[in-house]
Amino acid sequence: MNKAVFLDRDGVINDNSQHYYVYNESQLRLNDDIGRAIAKLNQHGYLVVVVSNQGGISKGIYTKSDVDKLHRLMVAQIEDFGGAIADIYYCPHHNDIEKCLCRKPDSLMIEKAVAMHHIDVSKSFLIGDGQRDIEAGQKVGLTCFLSGPNQSIMHLVDNIIKK
Repeated sequence: MNKAVFLDRDGVINDNSQHYYVYNESQLRLNDDIGRAIAKLNQHGYLVVVVSNQGGISKGIYTKSDVDKLHRLMVAQIEDFGGAIADIYYCPHHNDIEKCLCRKPDSLMIEKAVAMHHIDVSKSFLIGDGQRDIEAGQKVGLTCFLSGPNQSIMHLVDNIIKK
């Protein structure tokens, strides 16, 4: 079984202070230390899995193709720091338009990742910048940390590694 750290995207990995919906490659700004933080998690044997609500797809603001392009750029930028993202799960739905089980605070994205990557939830964590992130992680039994939006998570990574 693998151990993992689940990360929310907007606000944890990338800065979303200038754009509510970050979907264009020109909008992508990684938060301070995120590349080094992910590399450090990897060095200590953690898979890093991104779980992100992307309701702008359902609202017609952007497309899955836009999100996939942005994710390729994000992954490449993190790799420049020596970090690796094992997988990315995103929910394209929005609760104003349709109901689903994948949109956080529901936990289907996390459950899929746990099954696909043989993750031991008792040895795994989630870092999010919103209560719905924390609720989704708790539903699956993850130890969860709430980060301030658009801040370095290095101190949380150091806490995880000490556990």
